[in-house]
Amino acid sequence: MPLDKEMRYLLSYGLQRRSSWVARNGQGACRGAANEKGQLVIDIKTRRKMIGILRVLDDASGPLGGERVAERLRLSGIDLSERTVRNYLTRADGLGWTENLGRRGRRLTAEGKREIQGALVIDKVGFVAARVDALAYQMKFDLAARQGKVIMNISTIAQKDAAAALPILVRVFSANLGMGRFVAVGKPGERIGSFQVPLGRFAIGTVCSVSINGIFLHANISTTSRFGALLELEDGRPLRFNEIISYEGSSLDPLEIFIRGYMTSVAEAAETGSGIIGVSFREVPAVALPEVRRLAALSEAVGIGGLLAVGSPNQPLLDVPVPQGRAGLIVAGGLNPVAAMVESAIPTTSVAMSTLCDFDDLIEYSELRANPARFL
Repeated sequence: MPLDKEMRYLLSYGLQRRSSWVARNGQGACRGAANEKGQLVIDIKTRRKMIGILRVLDDASGPLGGERVAERLRLSGIDLSERTVRNYLTRADGLGWTENLGRRGRRLTAEGKREIQGALVIDKVGFVAARVDALAYQMKFDLAARQGKVIMNISTIAQKDAAAALPILVRVFSANLGMGRFVAVGKPGERIGSFQVPLGRFAIGTVCSVSINGIFLHANISTTSRFGALLELEDGRPLRFNEIISYEGSSLDPLEIFIRGYMTSVAEAAETGSGIIGVSFREVPAVALPEVRRLAALSEAVGIGGLLAVGSPNQPLLDVPVPQGRAGLIVAGGLNPVAAMVESAIPTTSVAMSTLCDFDDLIEYSELRANPARFL
């Protein structure tokens, strides 16, 4: 392939310069071809490796060099040499997915984040279930001491909408439709866990229901997260599931899907006791039920509640069967307060299971009611 033709299809992909890596290694090293529109097409094996590298950078708290990227890739089962990683990083620079900061290493760009979100969707089926397990393992929280990290959902709204949003949050928490009593808020430049609030935005962190998995796991109780669901309440009591999405079969968090689809009526449920809220369905070993109930009561006292129903051994819970030796649990969705904001026409961007956050950094929702101006 002539050099000038290669340059043309690289430029058509949105690049402003030709990758120095291609120049060093030759045109065959590109491992790609141009489609009928002249756009660069990367073969599936190469793309998987590059997406793996981008995910390592996305999970990092700062820039990483090739050696550290290769080490982290090996931990996730991708064995690439440091030299190969550097070559892929140079290529990612050219594609606009990463930024070279010299000796500090590379960091992910906004374009790189979009590539992670949009690429290889079939590889992300089951991603939610895997992330649930990973975060539960990483969460370290001492219930008795009320210290450690909990898993947070992060939502952002425009700063101008914050004053209207806080009373909505308070009403949902007051109705016990969220995960306990604690929340985090942040103004531009502030942090909630590893998340930094962007300019012009106001961030709300809600405790994720996966925190229950983490509490049980560190008490040696294995928890299976089966599905996210819409639960119909009648006079404050669970009535039936309206819709369910399996964690194993989804590349997105089910509650995010329900909220974006305007399928909830959390605000109505908070006001009247009847409505549609987001929940998740878990299974635990039946022999562990006494300890599950003890930990659930202790969690409620600490302020990380959210357990709406506990099933009996080997028995269906709201018509959902469980295997022999198991019992079902229904846990309130941590994003329910955010769902009520969306129902009130407040534009919101949410990421479930976004980050781990120190429990000491959270505040009780009652503080938002007593002095909202302090947090705006």
